[in-house]
Amino acid sequence: MTAAQVHETVLLHPAVDALVTDCAGFYVDGTFGRGGHSRLILERLNENGRLLGVDKDPRAIEVGRDLAASDARFVIRQGTFSDMDDWVSELGMQGDVAGILLDLGVSSPQLDDAERGFSFMQDGPLDMRMNPNEGESAAQWLARAPMEDIANVMYQFGEERYSRRIARAIVEQRDLAPITRTLQLAEIVKKANPAWEKHKHPATRAFQGIRIYINRELESLQLLLEKAVAMLRPGGRLAIISFHSLEDRLVKQFINKQSKGDDYPRGLPIPQSALNPTLKKVGGAVKPTAREIEANPRARSAVLRVAERLD
Repeated sequence: MTAAQVHETVLLHPAVDALVTDCAGFYVDGTFGRGGHSRLILERLNENGRLLGVDKDPRAIEVGRDLAASDARFVIRQGTFSDMDDWVSELGMQGDVAGILLDLGVSSPQLDDAERGFSFMQDGPLDMRMNPNEGESAAQWLARAPMEDIANVMYQFGEERYSRRIARAIVEQRDLAPITRTLQLAEIVKKANPAWEKHKHPATRAFQGIRIYINRELESLQLLLEKAVAMLRPGGRLAIISFHSLEDRLVKQFINKQSKGDDYPRGLPIPQSALNPTLKKVGGAVKPTAREIEANPRARSAVLRVAERLD
C-alpha cells in the first residue's frame, strides 16, 4: 500500500455514488488530498470522462502529478478551491461541470505529520498552513495579534467559550518567550481552560479556530458556494463533506436558499417554479456508519450534503 493510500478517505463511496451521474462527464475534486475520492471517481468514468483535482498542499500536488502522469483523464492544479472556476474556465468547462466534490477541513496526512503543526498531540513547529509556502504561520500570527483578535478567532471559528481567558494566557506567555511549538501552545490552552469537555482534548477548539483563520477556510467555502451554480451544468451535482457545525451550517443554508429561490412575502400565490430555484436537494444529510467510525474515528463528525443544479 502506498503512502497516498494509507489514510482512510471519509464517506468515500456515499460521496462518489452521489456525485457521479455521467461516466463521460467532467468533474472537479476541490480537495484532492491524497486522491482517495479522485481515484474512485476515475474508476467510475469512461475514456471520455475527465477530472480536475485542486489542492493547496504541495505534498498533495506531488501525489496528484503522479496520478496525472498515469491517467490522461486527470489534471491537477495547486491553489484554493475557491479559485477553481479559473481552471474550469481555462479548460473550457464553465457551465458544463457534471459534479463538484469538497472534503473540507484538515486531512489525516496533515494531522499525522507533526512537522505541519496541526496536531496538539504531537510536538512540531506551530505552522498550521495547508500551503506552508504561502501566508502567515500560526506562530507568526500569535506573535503579533492583539489579545482581542486571538479571543475572537477562537470564539468565532473554534466555538471556544473560554476564548478570552485562553487568549489572555497566550499573550502573557508570549511576553515571556515566543510560542513556536504545537505542544507549547497546547499546554498553555490546557492550563487556561477551566472546563474540559468529556472525550475531547482541551486544546481542540482553540487549535480548530486558529487553523480555520490561518487558512481562511470558511471564507474560501463561502466564495466557492457563490460560484458553484455557474460552474455546474443542468443536472450537475455539488457534494460537500463537512466536519464541524460552522462548515455544515454554511452548506446547509446555501442549499436551502438555492432550493427555495427568490424571496417573496409569504402568502403570495406564486408557484415554487416561478421563484427561480437553482438547486434541488438530493436526499438528506449523510453520516458515516458505525462501522466506518469504528475503523476511522476521525469520521465521526462528518456530514455529506448533496444538491443538483436545476435547468
